[in-house]
Amino acid sequence: MNLIKGRIKIIDWYIISKYLGTFLYTLTLFVVIIVIFDLSEKLDDFLSNNLTFWQVVSLYYAGSIPFYVNMLSPLINFIAVIFFTAKMADQTEIVPILSGGVSFNRFLLPYFISASIIFAANLGANLYVLPYTNTLKNTFENTYVKKNDPSSKSDIHMKLDARTYIYMRSFDNKNKTGAQFSLDNFNGDEMTRKIVADEIKWDSLKRSWKLTNYSIRDIKGLKETMTNGAGKTKDTILDMRPDDFSAYDNIFENLSNQELSDKIKKEKIRGSGIMNDLLFERYKRYLHPLSAYVLTLIGVALSSRKVRGGVGLPLGIGILLSFTYIVFNQFAKMFSLKGEFPPLLAVLMPTIIFGILGFYLLKKAPK
Repeated sequence: MNLIKGRIKIIDWYIISKYLGTFLYTLTLFVVIIVIFDLSEKLDDFLSNNLTFWQVVSLYYAGSIPFYVNMLSPLINFIAVIFFTAKMADQTEIVPILSGGVSFNRFLLPYFISASIIFAANLGANLYVLPYTNTLKNTFENTYVKKNDPSSKSDIHMKLDARTYIYMRSFDNKNKTGAQFSLDNFNGDEMTRKIVADEIKWDSLKRSWKLTNYSIRDIKGLKETMTNGAGKTKDTILDMRPDDFSAYDNIFENLSNQELSDKIKKEKIRGSGIMNDLLFERYKRYLHPLSAYVLTLIGVALSSRKVRGGVGLPLGIGILLSFTYIVFNQFAKMFSLKGEFPPLLAVLMPTIIFGILGFYLLKKAPK
């Protein structure tokens, strides 16, 4: 603490308070506006499902507001830096600082302290808060808002482990039930067991699967044993969960870090085609918060010069660049999820490109 007190000057505290104050004020304003528009759009869904005010707040907005904050953070961060820095430049506050012998790199120190605070908050939210709040938001949307969307997945083939393969003709995510289920066990190239059932249903209390109208065929060389379960049910434990067959595209946002890691390990065995989605979600949680540093660098470099017309021009350029950054992120995500673009590169590319732009603008900034 003594080291920090010795290096942080009054002007640094002034810039930090301006940065974080503008950031929080603008973020709150944008979130309120988005919630108002979102409420007006989904009000019919809330009323048609007879949801109470408390249900809407606790089951939906408690999850969606953190999502909006995380989504808007890079945009608001950029706008906040440009707005108050351009205002400082317009009021001729930056020129005396640099003329007094403070280097431009030293002038950037309070900005990067503030960016580090935002980075830490975003990283902590990505790892520990958003998986829980996204579960609230996505469960609510899938149940009440997207209730007419297709909730079933068809023709499912999956490898559970090195010896076990399963097939389902369809799986309904709303009632957690699969139709025309079959399971094949192999020892090398030889089949050792085959299970067939008309229906398989997830029992959330027992954390197991229930087979209905099943038959089990055990094979030992030339000897076979049949177990007929027509009209009966049987509990069985399988290394799969209903989320493995989700028809919703927001399911990976709900996973905790441990669940995400476990799912990646299983996907390496199963090869069901969702590896890019899982890896993109993992890298995004750790690397997207780096945008706080990149956008801060660009924002300071753009707005530290005094220009005619006040803060309007820098703010306009900043908004354009911030939206370009968001669009670039979305394009990179689509190339990764729908194409063969490496997820790590897709997550890093916008930050790398805009980081290079930031260093270029920094060289051109007034010193």
